[in-house]
Amino acid sequence: MTGTAETIRLAVVTVVRDDLPGLLATRASLRAQTTAAYDWFVADGGSGDETARWLAGHRDETVWWRSSPDRGLYDAMNIALDAIADRPPPSCSHVLFLNAGDRLADNRVLERLLPLLAAHPDAGLLYGDALETLPGGRLVVKRARSHRRALLGMFTHHQAMVYRLAESSGCRFDLRHGLAADYAFTLSILKQGLPAQRLPLTVCIFASGGRSQRDPARGRREQAIIRREVLGLGFTANATLWGLQWLALTLRQTIPWLYAKYRFSTNERSLLS
Repeated sequence: MTGTAETIRLAVVTVVRDDLPGLLATRASLRAQTTAAYDWFVADGGSGDETARWLAGHRDETVWWRSSPDRGLYDAMNIALDAIADRPPPSCSHVLFLNAGDRLADNRVLERLLPLLAAHPDAGLLYGDALETLPGGRLVVKRARSHRRALLGMFTHHQAMVYRLAESSGCRFDLRHGLAADYAFTLSILKQGLPAQRLPLTVCIFASGGRSQRDPARGRREQAIIRREVLGLGFTANATLWGLQWLALTLRQTIPWLYAKYRFSTNERSLLS
C-alpha cells in the first residue's frame, strides 16, 4: 500500500522564545525548499524581543501562530499539536518539530521527504540522520541508530523525526520531563506497535547548546523514569543503561576525537548516544 502526494501534508512546528535570529534561520531554511507542501505553525512563548512583532508582520507565511506565555518548550509543542488538530480540512498528515535555530539539511529535504512519507503510509514514525556542528565548526553527520535501540535513549534528534498525526493525535509531551519529554513521546508512539521507518535521508541541522546538552545528568535521570513508566523496565536494566550513557558522555567530554570517530560514522551498531 502506498499513499499519494495529495494525501501527504506536512505540519512544521517551530517553538521560539526570545530568539528572533534563530526563528529567521529556521524560516530561511523553509523558504529555500524546492517544494512548499508544508504548513508552518509557530508557537512563541511570549518573547520580550521583536519575535511577536515579526510574526504579526509576516502572518501570511504561517497557517497559525501565537505569542503568549507557556510552560516551556514541550508545553508550546503541545499547544501547536492542539492547533494542528483544530485546523479545518484539508488537514496535515504528518508533523516535524523544527525549533528556532534548527534548519533543514539542504533545500531539497522536503522534495525528497514527502515521497518517502507517501511510500510508507502505515508508519507511525519515520526518521533520518542529523547534522551537528563540532567544536571548531566542522559539520558532521550524526547517524540515526535503529529505533529498535530506543532503550538506549533518543536514536536520533527529534528534529530528524516525522510523526504521523493519526498516531500522535492522542499523545502529548509529558511536562514532568523538562528535558526528555521528546523521548517519552517517541516511546509512546513506538509502543503502539505500528511500523517505524528508517529513511535514507539527512533531515536537519541540529542547533546545539540546548538544555539537554547543558544538563545531561538530569536528562539521564528523566530517561530512567520514562523507561520505567512507559516500558516497565526494572532497576537493574535501567542502571545498566544509565551506566552506558554515563560512559558515552565521559568519552565525549574527555576524548572527543574518539567519540566523534565512533558516533559520527556510518556504523549504526554504536552504543554511544
